[in-house]
Amino acid sequence: MRSLGSRRGLRAGAGAWGVGGGAGCSSGRAALTSVSGPVRGRGQPRLQRLGSCPCPPRGAGAWGWGVGLGLALGVKVAAGCEQEGALRGEATGAVKPPPPRGFARAIESSRDLLQRIKDEVGAPGIVIGVSVDGKEVWSEGLGYADVENRVICKPETIMRIASISKCLTMMAVAKLWEEGRLDLDAPVQKYVPEFPEKEYEGEKVTITTRLLVSHLSGIRHYEKDITKVKEQKEKANKALKLMQDVKKSNQEKELKEKEDKDTEKNDFAKAKSEQDGEAKGRNLKPVKQTQEFEHEEYYLKEKFENVIDSLKIFKNDPLVFKPGSQFLYSTYGFTLLSAVVERASGCKFTDYMLKMFHDLDMLATVLDDNESMIYNRARCYVCNKKGRLINAPYVDNSYKWAGGGFLSSVGDLLKFGNALLYSYQVGQFKNSANKLLPGYLKPDTITIMWTPVPNTEASWDKDGKYAMGWVVVEKQQEYGFCRQQRHYVSHTGGAVGASSVLLILPEELDSEVINSGLVTPPRGVVVNIICNMQSVSLNSTALKIAKEFDKDKLA
Repeated sequence: MRSLGSRRGLRAGAGAWGVGGGAGCSSGRAALTSVSGPVRGRGQPRLQRLGSCPCPPRGAGAWGWGVGLGLALGVKVAAGCEQEGALRGEATGAVKPPPPRGFARAIESSRDLLQRIKDEVGAPGIVIGVSVDGKEVWSEGLGYADVENRVICKPETIMRIASISKCLTMMAVAKLWEEGRLDLDAPVQKYVPEFPEKEYEGEKVTITTRLLVSHLSGIRHYEKDITKVKEQKEKANKALKLMQDVKKSNQEKELKEKEDKDTEKNDFAKAKSEQDGEAKGRNLKPVKQTQEFEHEEYYLKEKFENVIDSLKIFKNDPLVFKPGSQFLYSTYGFTLLSAVVERASGCKFTDYMLKMFHDLDMLATVLDDNESMIYNRARCYVCNKKGRLINAPYVDNSYKWAGGGFLSSVGDLLKFGNALLYSYQVGQFKNSANKLLPGYLKPDTITIMWTPVPNTEASWDKDGKYAMGWVVVEKQQEYGFCRQQRHYVSHTGGAVGASSVLLILPEELDSEVINSGLVTPPRGVVVNIICNMQSVSLNSTALKIAKEFDKDKLA
């Protein structure tokens, strides 16, 4: 039997059926969420959320919900039906707020780019954050942070950031170097005597911190077999040379085509050559990723109490090459680097990093510790041999905190990127220098950190070179009215069940604008994308998105 209060509530609601009959929603349709609680009487149909919003036209009094019925029954009415997917509230989250003025086009275009990547690889969830001139203008999650429990991705979602951890560690190294507590060119044994002195082909060699941060130390990566590493390195060098030859050949053909009248024939030849070159490049890249994820050490489950203990994995292994002579991306090199930071700072590496995160206001950035309760942490996923989505295997990343062991959110990584960008640019605003706070690092420090180092390369960006904890692409333009290469820095990450990228596109500052005193640093675009599935290439997408926002900013 209905209670008196329920009957009165229903009568009050019924009286409001005709109120606001012409209001409806802005598109002439309304979205309803389910009725909850005991007010639903026997025989009364339960109102369900309608994904397609099949509301009658404006003016239909029977559907013009009044405030009375809404309050009596607890029914929520959507303010508008701009996006059907948003109203479903599942994989796309709650109703999205309107985009910031001036960036609506960039957000729409970038969301489409992100959705394409997600659909192509079948990623469960992906989160993006974009800031322009130091202000976060867009953050959004697509898909699921937890597929089994249907937990949607949102800007606050925390995921593994993988090798972006190297950028965080590099910040700590740079700070200690500025303070005079760390000598970049001293042998690592000065700080970590537990790491044995090395020889290469019978010759005593020296490994320094400077070599570690640029992957020139000769310390191995996950592959234990040095012979295999050398063979793979030789193949990679040949492939790189081949791609450079193809690029050079294409450039020569472009010059020749300008003089040749038979443009159609030459355009066909050029297209075929470019396709062949691109195909070779595509065929090479996945091989490296597949091999990396096949190594046993990628899936270590042992918990290391401190970074000194984790050195035992590789400290007695021979070097792959003479330090400084070649580039070999090495996460273990950063494990040794964490021991250097620990001894130079005088406190535990993890404690030093957490203190730095506190100073940078990165309160959501924490250690990838399986035992800790970390709210908003996403689950990690991989694809099995049949292409089906499965939960990622259990791993303990305590052996590589510095090179790939942190969790973070897009909001925190945008703060980190802007702290670097501010430090990089603040020295150029001389007229406002007395009014501006100093950066976390000195401008000269960032300039050194973002200067490409000889003998290095970048597997995820063929235009770049590795610097110190970052890949740097320098400004370049070969031909008039042709492709312009902007200056930017980035780092990608790949871990068990995770992929990521952080990209900083500084604004090309004009001296007149700087001297006007009307603008302050940071000036530029920062993009961060994190995904809870491994082997997802995100760098080129991040660059496209950065350019979209840069375009709207200048418009």
